[in-house]
Order: sequence, then structure tokens, then C-alpha cells
Amino acid sequence: MRVILTEKVKTLGNVGEIVNVSPGYARNYIIPQRLGVLADESNTKVLANQQRRISKKVNAERDAATAVAKELSSLTLEFSKRVGSNGKLFGTITNTELSKVLAEKGIDVERRVLIVETPIKSLGSFAVKAKLFPGVEGEFKVKVVMDQNQAEEIRKKEELAMKRKAKKEAQVEAGETTEEGEATEATAEEQTTEEEA
Repeated sequence: MRVILTEKVKTLGNVGEIVNVSPGYARNYIIPQRLGVLADESNTKVLANQQRRISKKVNAERDAATAVAKELSSLTLEFSKRVGSNGKLFGTITNTELSKVLAEKGIDVERRVLIVETPIKSLGSFAVKAKLFPGVEGEFKVKVVMDQNQAEEIRKKEELAMKRKAKKEAQVEAGETTEEGEATEATAEEQTTEEEA
């Protein structure tokens, strides 16, 4: 069923948009809550007459979306995650997670409007777009770093491995020196025997 939205409806659309919804959703929620009207010929004509009123709402929504886009452009979200030995995350950073973190920062962006070009599955920086309104997009950065506890564990393991390697090299060098010392002593004994003879 086609409905003309007279208010912004989360997960559905903005003011003035004509959207397809299930008949039950339209009859039981959209129309009774005055969030939209049936998109038939008479309502379309009435909508054309009310276009000025709706255009004010559309402009207000566009202005709000532009303000959010400006706010997003200077934003970098940092996530601290545990990674596997191959440098990949255990799972991905989802739109829902991004939307929650943005909400914590006081920026209300629905998860459905977030567009992640490449799935966020590894360490590094990523660009995320938000289609806030028709013709208005915002973009922000997502930086994924290794969890501090995991980084500390890895650093300790590397230090331990370096110590073991240095100890092994020292033992090898000490072993070669001992063999060389024994060879030198044997040569000195031979020379002493020849001199006595």
C-alpha cells in the first residue's frame, strides 16, 4: 500500500516521501497516528495544495540533517577490539554498534542510514557514510585499534621470546668457545710433548 508521509517516520522515510508499506501497518499505525495519508488521487491533489506546509517541514528536516552532517564530518570514532593472530577482528563492527556509539555522543543517526563501504573486520581507519536526507550525506571516520590488554600481552610475549633467543645465542657462543678452548689446550699439550722429545 502506498502512503504519503506527513511526518518523519524512523526506519521508513522523511516528510513528503511516498513509501510502500503493508496494509496493516498503514491502517493500524501510520494513518491513525497521523504520520501519513493514503497515496490515492484525492490525497495526492490535497498534498499538492498542502505542499507549502509540507515543504516547511521538509526544509526543517533538511536543515537538521545538514547540521548533523556537519557534526559528523569532524568526528572520529575509536574502537578498541581484540584481534586474532592474523590481525582480523573477532566479528565485525556493525551499523547498530556505530549507531549506539553516535547516540552516546549525542548524535541521533539511525542504523539504516549508515553505509559502510568495506566491512570493518580489521585494524585501521575506515570511512562511514550516513545518508541523512535525500541529497544530504555525512561522513565520519572509524578507527579500530588493538585492545590495550591484548597489546600488553603481545608485548610481554615478544620480550620473553627475545630473552629466550638471546639466552640461546649466548649458550651457543659459550659452547663454541669451550670447544675452541679445549682444542687450544690439546694443541699446547702436543707442542710440549714434542719439545721434551
